[in-house]
Amino acid sequence: MFERILIANRGEIACRIIRTARRLGIRSIAVYSDADADAMHVAMADEAYHIGPAEPRLSYLAIPRLLDIAALAAVDAIHPGYGFLSENAAFADACRAADFVFIGPPAEAIRAMGSKSEAKAIMEANGVPVVPGYHGEGQDLSIIEQAAAQIGYPVIVKAVAGGGGRGLRVVERPSQLHQAVERARHEAMSAFDDGRLLIEKYIAEPRHVEVQVFADRLGSVVHLAERDCSIQRRHQKVIEEAPAPNLAPALRQALGQAAVRAAQAVAYEGAGTVEFLVDGAERFFFMEMNTRLQVEHPVTEMITGIDLVEWQLRIAAGEPLPLCQDDIAVNGHAFEARIYAEDPAHGFLPATGTLRRLRFPDESAFVRIDTGVREGDAVGASYDPMIAKLIVWDADRTKALNRLRCGLDEVQVVGVANNVAFLGALCRHHAFAAADLSTHFIDRHEKALLPEAQPAGARTLALAALAMLKRREAEAADAARRSRDPHSPWHRTDGWRLNDDNFHTFTFRDGGASVDVVSHYRADGFVFEVPGAPLPIKAQGEIDAGGDLVAELNGVRLKACVARHGDEITVIAAGACHRLVIDDPVARADVVEARTPSLKAPMPGRVIAVNVEAGEAVRRGTTVMVLEAMKMEHVVAAPADGMVERIHFLVGDQVQEGNVLVSFVSDPPSAECSPTAEVLEK
Repeated sequence: MFERILIANRGEIACRIIRTARRLGIRSIAVYSDADADAMHVAMADEAYHIGPAEPRLSYLAIPRLLDIAALAAVDAIHPGYGFLSENAAFADACRAADFVFIGPPAEAIRAMGSKSEAKAIMEANGVPVVPGYHGEGQDLSIIEQAAAQIGYPVIVKAVAGGGGRGLRVVERPSQLHQAVERARHEAMSAFDDGRLLIEKYIAEPRHVEVQVFADRLGSVVHLAERDCSIQRRHQKVIEEAPAPNLAPALRQALGQAAVRAAQAVAYEGAGTVEFLVDGAERFFFMEMNTRLQVEHPVTEMITGIDLVEWQLRIAAGEPLPLCQDDIAVNGHAFEARIYAEDPAHGFLPATGTLRRLRFPDESAFVRIDTGVREGDAVGASYDPMIAKLIVWDADRTKALNRLRCGLDEVQVVGVANNVAFLGALCRHHAFAAADLSTHFIDRHEKALLPEAQPAGARTLALAALAMLKRREAEAADAARRSRDPHSPWHRTDGWRLNDDNFHTFTFRDGGASVDVVSHYRADGFVFEVPGAPLPIKAQGEIDAGGDLVAELNGVRLKACVARHGDEITVIAAGACHRLVIDDPVARADVVEARTPSLKAPMPGRVIAVNVEAGEAVRRGTTVMVLEAMKMEHVVAAPADGMVERIHFLVGDQVQEGNVLVSFVSDPPSAECSPTAEVLEK
C-alpha cells in the first residue's frame, strides 16, 4: 500500500479521499490555489502546497506544476478525484511517465471512453445496446443536418468529449439545429478544448440509470449494483438513489452484465461508471462511461458497505479486487441530495457569498454528510458551487425517503442563496415518492417544485420578533453585568418603560411589503399581534447553546434558526426558509437618487459575448451579454424595451455581481433592471 498520496483536487472530494487515506495510515498531500488558502481540505491534509492563482488552468489544471509538487512531496501516487484532471488521459500518461502511480484507469481506457463516438463504436462491437445516432468524423453543418434528418427529430447534439451535460442541446425541429450546433461546439471547446459533436436520437421521458463497476489489473471485473440519477436539471444530477427503484429483476441483471462487458472491452482498471438510458418499454441504451469516481458514489457505499476510495487505492497498488461478484450484497436503500449555492427562483443561477451559518443533521449509521466547506467559508465564483451532499440510508426506500426529508429539514444554510427548500419540495412530491422518475421530472413538475414566493406567515414573523427580543435581553443582561449600576431600570429586560405601556413594534420588509409586528411584554413571555394571525400569538423561548431558537408559540414547541446579518434576518423552520429585512424608517432615505437605468450582472463571471451596441434599440428578452461562471454560460437578457446608452464591459472582461453591464437612455419599468438569465451548461 502507498505511504503518501497527492490529491490533485479540492473541496468535498479532496476531504473525502483524505478521510479514507487517514483510516488506512496513508499520508495525504493537498494542493491549494490562492482562493483555497484557508479551505477545509487544506486544514485536513497532512501537508498542503500552494499551486497557483484561483483560475483552474493556472492551478488545479496545471499538470507540470502538479508533478513538480508530487516530486517535492515525495509521494507514491496521485489521486485525481473527480472533475478537473480526473478523466484527462494526458495527465494519466504524465503521472506514469514521472513514476507516480495514477489512481485511476489506464490512459488508453480514458481515451476510448472519453470520446463518445469511439465509445459507442466499442459498445456496439461488444453487444451493448446504443442509442441510434451519428458518431462520424465529418463535422460540417451539412453533414450534421443530413444525419439529424436520417435519425429523425427530436435529436440531441452532444459534445464528443467530456460529460456533465456540457456541450449538449436538445433540438426539436430543423430550424433550431444551426444555433444548437454553434452553442454546443462553443461550450465543448471552452470546457474540453474539443469542439467535435455527435448526434443521437432523443428518447422522451427516459430514466438515467448507471452501474458502478470496478476492475483490477488481473482482469477481474465486478459491478456494485446500479443507481438512479434521473432527477436532473439542465442535465446536472440533483438527487440520486441506489438501488434504482422499480426495475424488473431481469433488467437489473442485464444492466449489470452490460456494464461489466463495457469495462472488459477497454481493459479497464479501478472505479468507473457505465451510464444508460432506460425507456418506458424497459429497453436500455449505453450513454457513456465516466472513467472516475462519481459525485454520487456514497449511495453505493451505503447499500454495499464498501469504501470505494479504499478499493481505488488497493487496486492502484496492484492488489486484486477485495470481493468477487457473488460476495457483493445490496442492503437497504440510500439517497443523496446535492446542496448547491444557487438560486432556484432565478433559473438556478450560481450564488456567491459567505456561509454565515452552516449546520447539518448529526451523522450516524443512517445519515452522512460529505462537504468541503465550513461555517464562515466563502463560496466564490471560481469553482463548482456545491456546498455539501446529504446522504441517508435505511432498510427500504420509504424509510430512507423519510430520513431524507427529515435531514433536509435540519439543514441550515445562511449567507448564500441555496437549493435546500427546492430539494425538500422534490423529495415530498407525490410522484417522487411513487418512484415515477424520468430525466424530465423537474420540468414536468416545475410549478409544484418552484411555486411563486409567498409572504412570510404569522409563525415566521413571530419567530423573527421573538429571536430579536431574546437576543436583546441577552445583550441588556450582559450590559447590566458590566455596568457599575446593574440594578438600573435602564438595564431591565422586561419591556419596562417610563410612563408608557410595555410594548414594542417591529417593522419588517417582506419583499416589497412592510409588515408590523407588535410585541407586548408579559411576565411569562410575550404576546404578538401579527398580520394574518386571527388571534394574538403567545410566545416564549430561549436561544440554545448552538444558537438556535427553541420557541413555544401558542403552546406548540418548535426549533428554528433565526440568523441576523446587518438588517437582514433569515428564518429557517421545518425546512422552510424566509428572508426579512428590519425596516428602520430613521435610517431610510426619503429621496430617490436620480440615476440612469441599468442592467447589472447577476453573478461574478467573465464576459464571453456582447450582442448589442450603443445606440441600439432592444426589445424585452433580447440577449444583451453572455457571461461565463462556475462552468456555465449565462445569457443576460433585457427585461424591458429600451435603447442602449453605454456598454460597460467588453468580451474577456471579468465582472463582479452587481456591476453595471449596460446603461439605457430611458427608464424601463424599474430604476434598476433585474436581468433575466437563461443558464446554459458548459
